[in-house]
Amino acid sequence: MVELSSFVAAPLGGMTLAQLGADVIRVDPVGGGPDIDRWPLAPSGHSLYWAGLNKGKRSVTVDLRSSEGRELVAGLVRESGVVLTNAPPREGLAYESLRQARPDLIHVQLQGRRDGGNAVDYTVNAAVGFPSITGPSDQAAPVNHALPAWDIACGLYLAIGLLAAERHRLRTGEGQRIRIALQDVALATAGNLGYLAEAQLGKARPRLGNSVFGDFGRDFATADGRVMVVTLTPRHWRDLVGATGLGEVTAALERALDADFRRAGDRYAYRDALGGVLAPWFASRTCEQVEDGLKGTSVLWSRYRGFAELTRDLHTEPLMALLDQPGIGPHLAPGSPLRLGEASLPPSPAPALGGDTEEVLRDVLSLPPERIGELRARRLVGG
Repeated sequence: MVELSSFVAAPLGGMTLAQLGADVIRVDPVGGGPDIDRWPLAPSGHSLYWAGLNKGKRSVTVDLRSSEGRELVAGLVRESGVVLTNAPPREGLAYESLRQARPDLIHVQLQGRRDGGNAVDYTVNAAVGFPSITGPSDQAAPVNHALPAWDIACGLYLAIGLLAAERHRLRTGEGQRIRIALQDVALATAGNLGYLAEAQLGKARPRLGNSVFGDFGRDFATADGRVMVVTLTPRHWRDLVGATGLGEVTAALERALDADFRRAGDRYAYRDALGGVLAPWFASRTCEQVEDGLKGTSVLWSRYRGFAELTRDLHTEPLMALLDQPGIGPHLAPGSPLRLGEASLPPSPAPALGGDTEEVLRDVLSLPPERIGELRARRLVGG
């Protein structure tokens, strides 16, 4: 598979497939694309971002501005029969041109907007309304969040769409052209989760800070930190009030309010009162004591941790393995979160930029060494 991509969604789609065993050849301009030095950076200056999203791939660098360079890439596509890209169409690399040489081509194209306009996660998120309900309840201005959720969802959609097209080709011999827009992914998700229908039917979703919409869930200060607690079922609620010893108090509150806290709607409607009842129990205990108090219950909870604190415990996480990334050095990195049977899928290093150029040109395109040397001398390929 050939990947012509940058930033998050398309590289994530390619890496997801590489972690499942696909031979993914990422093609970049000589010297790297626009994401080659994107932050965060390792102390060496290499991009942790680029390395993190390209694990397990091979890297080829080509002068994409030249017709001869584009012909090389078209040859790679012709041999692989699959291309994943978010790059703007270039002469000789557009779907119509590539399909002439490979009629069963699978071509997966990521767009910003369906009409072909540009968009990124941050602008899409602003457009679909989530910043208006994110942040403290007394916040007036929109609040962005740090996670590029639409890029991540879109990357996984790209991988799923490509696999579906590959299955279709195996069954029928036919290729497919797949296009997916980042904005459509955000819009579909907002619709699937009911946000859009809720607004159409006349209800404005409020800002809730760290509270959970539609049930009882919120953060509590402890004697040495902060925890998030969530109840989603009657059992969760029953276990929470049982573990905290506040069953009689909450029962009295139910009678006073004519409420039934077995119902999610009532727990949500009276969340402030319930939070006021529960807060002293958490405030008088350390996080370790909270853990002991809730152990063996169904209550959903977790202690808040920052990334720096989380990294101190990564060695206990089965997902993580020591990865010696060229240019960055040894560090714990995630493999694929998919587990196939009992097998884990450990991380493989990202390639050095252009480090596989000679190998790919030799093995995939059958170019002789002297031809590869000529291309390199003319800076039509890197490596």
